[in-house]
Amino acid sequence: MSDSCDPVGETGKRATAAVPEAGRLLGLDYGTHRVGTAISTYEQNMASPLENYTLRSDRLDADWLAQLAIDYRAVGLVVGLPIHLRSGDEGGKAHEARDFGEWASAVTGLPVVFHDERMTTASAELLLMDAGFTKKQRKARLDKLAAQIMLQSFLDARAKPPAE
Repeated sequence: MSDSCDPVGETGKRATAAVPEAGRLLGLDYGTHRVGTAISTYEQNMASPLENYTLRSDRLDADWLAQLAIDYRAVGLVVGLPIHLRSGDEGGKAHEARDFGEWASAVTGLPVVFHDERMTTASAELLLMDAGFTKKQRKARLDKLAAQIMLQSFLDARAKPPAE
């Protein structure tokens, strides 16, 4: 299995060619009830949190996601893949995330790549606690911050080292 900074493709191998290397990427942190979203810069060097979306129905969810991709002129999707921390194996949640990613790709017409999201929610929670947010404030920001951390990890793993 790839290390925690590598994008994870269908077979668990590096899969960075699936999305364009220029243009905005939409990061999606899928959950059973909510999806956290983040967006990259056009240069794909920085990610920013966007919003949390509460899943409602297939039609409403598809309309929301398609409009989000249009509004931000996204050229690709990066979906967080929950991989088991110690073993690096994929469990049921990873399969759900893959299904969601394939659905999101079909809805938006954009290519999708999956990226290891281990520890993103825990990291986001710690950052929000350190910033002094209340439990209610943390809940309102958690998923979109986790999406930002996951997308930034993808961007960092994909970045080329500067020429010497």
